[in-house]
Amino acid sequence: MSGREPGRLTQAPGRPADVLLRGARVLDPGQGVDALLDVLVRDGEIAALGDGLDAPAGIEVIEAAGSTLLPAFIDPHVHLRTPGQEHKEDLATGTAAAAAGGYCTVLAMPNTDPVVDSPQVLDSLHERAAADARVRVGFFGAISLGQLGEQMAPLGELADYGACGYSDDGRPVLSASLLRRALQYAATTGRVLSLHCEDTSLSRAADMHEGAVCARLGLVGYPAIAESTMIARDLRIAQYESRPLHICHLHVEQSVEEVRRAREWGVDVSAEASPHHLLLTDEEVLGLDAARFKMSPPLAAEPHRQALIEGLRDGTIDCIATDHAPHHPAEKEVPFPAAPNGVIGLETAFPALVLGLVESGVVSLELIVERMTAGPARAFGLTAPRIAVGAVADLALWDLRERWTVSEDDLRSRSRNCAFLGREVQGRCRLTLAGGRVAHSAAAVAA
Repeated sequence: MSGREPGRLTQAPGRPADVLLRGARVLDPGQGVDALLDVLVRDGEIAALGDGLDAPAGIEVIEAAGSTLLPAFIDPHVHLRTPGQEHKEDLATGTAAAAAGGYCTVLAMPNTDPVVDSPQVLDSLHERAAADARVRVGFFGAISLGQLGEQMAPLGELADYGACGYSDDGRPVLSASLLRRALQYAATTGRVLSLHCEDTSLSRAADMHEGAVCARLGLVGYPAIAESTMIARDLRIAQYESRPLHICHLHVEQSVEEVRRAREWGVDVSAEASPHHLLLTDEEVLGLDAARFKMSPPLAAEPHRQALIEGLRDGTIDCIATDHAPHHPAEKEVPFPAAPNGVIGLETAFPALVLGLVESGVVSLELIVERMTAGPARAFGLTAPRIAVGAVADLALWDLRERWTVSEDDLRSRSRNCAFLGREVQGRCRLTLAGGRVAHSAAAVAA
């Protein structure tokens, strides 16, 4: 059995789309397509690509000249807070945010209340998603019961009920023997472990990245080696067991080097970075705005940001993931050290990257699209969205010319703790088709 098999993806039912998108720039790096084309969607599938396509009777026509049509994105790392924390986010609001950000699929972490460590909890989540999810949602099962790192969760049963992978995200797997056993059991299910790598003996009680800014503020620092040494350990165990691993939210140069080195050894490792780590540094923390800049792993210094960008360019980092982590405003409106970690980002990820990396010529638009579509698909054995005749319509129509300043009124998420709030970004999603259905339109969120 392959080490990266897809789990169950669930989406609320809806009417399949019938629409002709006329005259957009169609860009799909995976299919080698970059041209001005008409795209006809019939019954939720791409029926034709061409120039001057006729609109069949009853088909909605969208004049898309000047816009860019992309494959819709996959986010392999989100927190939707269901069950138990719906005051922060729920499946309806979280997937509405995803659709507005051009996503067709998101994979949700299991650190909920209760933790997703039993088939009963997992099955109930799929039932809720079948009623509320605008885009496809997959759910990780926990690696350990209660995410306590002591006793392994029933990985086989979780796979039988559709787990898309296993993670204790929010907490590292501190026990090397537990990680080894989890890798062995995962081999029978084809699912991959997605790891939050952190040596908490080094990072415990940390407020932000250890460095000059931290010293200036008098806060407790998170040393870079707290992440990188745990990544090194986990990759060695994966190498020994000949099993794949996915590494969450790299944030420092040493971590990129560990993943790059492991690839040279032949380890089957995928790795992600988040838009906030690719675009922002620990200088942001000088304002002590916990809502926007308190996160784990923390924002690091500029040399680490540059190392992440280089890792993105050379393929060491093959996924971009938001780590969308909603919190109620009251939880964040406390002194910086007391605030919970996490920021939201589904609606701002691509526009922030376009302005911060593409418009400045740092990386190409094609690279960003690949790392938000085919990269995550490979990491978790999913089918990559593609713009090709016969494919399910997983499409996002963007006006990449529009620059806008992110405000709370723009956000469909229930929470407001966005790192890019008040910042200019570029690109507005006009339409998202997910699973062949209209999940988002600029005029109104699809009913």
